[in-house]
Amino acid sequence: MKATVTKIVTKTAIASAIALSLGSATVAMAQTSTVNVATDPSFVPFEMMDPETGEMVGFDMDIINEIAERAGFDVNLTTMEFSGIIPAVQTGSQEIAIAGITITDERAQIVDFSDPYYDSGLQIIVRADNEDVSSLEDLQGLTIGTKIGSTSYDFLQQELGSDADITPYPGTADMYMALMGRNVDAVLYDSPNVAYFTQTRGEGRTKVVGPLYEGQQYGIVFHKGSEWVEPANEALAAMREDGTYDEIYAKWFGEAPSEVSPSEE
Repeated sequence: MKATVTKIVTKTAIASAIALSLGSATVAMAQTSTVNVATDPSFVPFEMMDPETGEMVGFDMDIINEIAERAGFDVNLTTMEFSGIIPAVQTGSQEIAIAGITITDERAQIVDFSDPYYDSGLQIIVRADNEDVSSLEDLQGLTIGTKIGSTSYDFLQQELGSDADITPYPGTADMYMALMGRNVDAVLYDSPNVAYFTQTRGEGRTKVVGPLYEGQQYGIVFHKGSEWVEPANEALAAMREDGTYDEIYAKWFGEAPSEVSPSEE
């Protein structure tokens, strides 16, 4: 009889433990947050629409999805023009943004940034038959395309001002079409995007010239005071430590990155 009672008690304890475990899992699942995340659909290979699936893919998409899984939130993704991304996060309609966004002191006054996750800079792209442009100085008196709201536009205004005709475009596809259609003489924009274009749609018709300007670092943008900044930074650090970041980087850029260094700005 005593043994029977002991078995009953043991079974009851096991059942209670299982129920408690399942209950905890249910609570954990219930506590998973859905977070609004904004991106720019045209910044290849960081974010772009897969024509076969209709889903956003790219380096940034893999980064934010991995961070979300580790930090414990679901991504509710919204695409918009780049110029509207910072205002959307600032006003709170979007909690997070990832779109190759350069960390600047000016932006950091109105939004929070993650730790840097990508080193970049600005480069000039011209048509393949252009032998006259090899540096920023050669752009004086020419028509230059760039992207609205980008640091490349600010850089051109600062360095050339009225000495060149600076034309901002809403999307990267627009400025590259303007270049190949001879509506602008050159384009200045983020180096990874420029390099990707010359190797894909612009192959044989465009080329990159000159040095890398304005050493920059990309960061993930958060609404001021966001609870997700610290978890995202912890996830990024863990991704670097366990090799996940290198795997994602190599997937989109062909080789593992060099160590992230302080911005040259």
